[in-house]
Amino acid sequence: MKPLEELIQQIVRRVSINLREFDFDVKNYIHRAVPIPRLLEFCAFYGITPHHPVHFRSRHSNLAGSYFLGRCEIDDSVIYKSDIRGDELKRRGDVLHCQGADIPVEHDQAFMIRDSFLVKTLVHSYPHDPERLYRFPITSSVSLPYANIHGSPLRGCFLGPFSTADVSALHDCIVGAFSYVQVGELAHTRVEPGHIWIRGGDGTEFRFRFPKAVLSKYIFFGPNKGLRGILADFVQEREPEFQRIFETVNLDPVPVPSGASLNRYALLKPRSRISENVLVAQGAYVENSTMGKGSNAQENCYVIHSLLDGYDVLAHGAKLIHTRLGEKVFVGFNSFLRGRADAPLSVGEGSIIMPHTIIDLDAASEGPLEIPPGHLVWGYVTNQESLSQHSVALDKLSAADGEFTLGDMRFRGSGAAFVQGFQHRIESILRDNGAYFDGEQNRGHAQKEQHISFNIFHPHLLGQREGLFPATDIRP
Repeated sequence: MKPLEELIQQIVRRVSINLREFDFDVKNYIHRAVPIPRLLEFCAFYGITPHHPVHFRSRHSNLAGSYFLGRCEIDDSVIYKSDIRGDELKRRGDVLHCQGADIPVEHDQAFMIRDSFLVKTLVHSYPHDPERLYRFPITSSVSLPYANIHGSPLRGCFLGPFSTADVSALHDCIVGAFSYVQVGELAHTRVEPGHIWIRGGDGTEFRFRFPKAVLSKYIFFGPNKGLRGILADFVQEREPEFQRIFETVNLDPVPVPSGASLNRYALLKPRSRISENVLVAQGAYVENSTMGKGSNAQENCYVIHSLLDGYDVLAHGAKLIHTRLGEKVFVGFNSFLRGRADAPLSVGEGSIIMPHTIIDLDAASEGPLEIPPGHLVWGYVTNQESLSQHSVALDKLSAADGEFTLGDMRFRGSGAAFVQGFQHRIESILRDNGAYFDGEQNRGHAQKEQHISFNIFHPHLLGQREGLFPATDIRP
């Protein structure tokens, strides 16, 4: 196992050099996140469809339990139980639309992950930067469990557990546990845990930070300490239920309606129903729930004892328990929405639940909690009183121009531009996921991913390369 240990030390050195200004010791976090023997226990998977580039390359790396789709180049990295999803990588001949310009794509786009350690992390391509048109790079970076890297190239960064880097480019940054950043370009910055920060090129900015007492209750991970808290316990308690999916070669087929897609590595439990054009991605968990037409549960989403009326978007890592969503509700990255059997939560049509929102009804709350249609919700909500300080009607926010504050939330800029930007993104996600497929037109991910086949890779278990995966190269 010496080559694997040396590889991890090499990654630690490279990340530490980039983060030296913060006096940040990354090795303590890495060794706590994954015991090295676990890296020999799992195989890796590469998905093949007619709709995605078939090119996978790995050199001197460990890929234990990870899922790859699209063109991926991995070198001198450790990727443990992560999803590297390249279903939005552009192909040669496509056109990238950016700031009013049409940029032809002359080569297939590809992931490039080098000298990095990604643990139980979702990486979604979503390339949008014309300056990095052909490579989606993640270099000299570390991400911890249940982080999301969505359209965000990284260089020399550390992402804490349950954090999200969304449609940004980060250089030499630390993003704390349960923080969310969508800020364009960010360099040499430490984002403290529980900080929700959105900054648009049009001058809009949204900021909120969770109180430390709330954050430590739901998620905490320190150097030489394990991952703990309500969110961590919720996910870890259900991880063993996925084991059968990975241990069984041929699962019993599950019928799905026309235009819908249930990933081979998703878990659909009894008394659950998915409707037409629904997308259930790998790592998603659905139990005793109904997903209405055109809805989606993206990677690492949990839908339990819940009802989605239709065309609802659950971003990566969103969790619903005893919750009903009206049509076209957006639930942001790593949000946690938990009603009770005797007091369910309902979210009205067209509402937006901001990324990293916690709605967790306390035992003292009387009866159900209803979020009216067309509202924006953020922060920490446990009852009707706290909802009033952490939500605003979209119409009211749209009328704001300049400074707008409510409780600990701070917003500045054009409320109309902010709301319209979110609504445009929701519609784009629905189109991309195939929610509007009519049997012939508007094909999206739900239709393109119905028939994925998988190559399975195993690591060397003995010898000089023990712990490393073979130097694989798959080409068309």
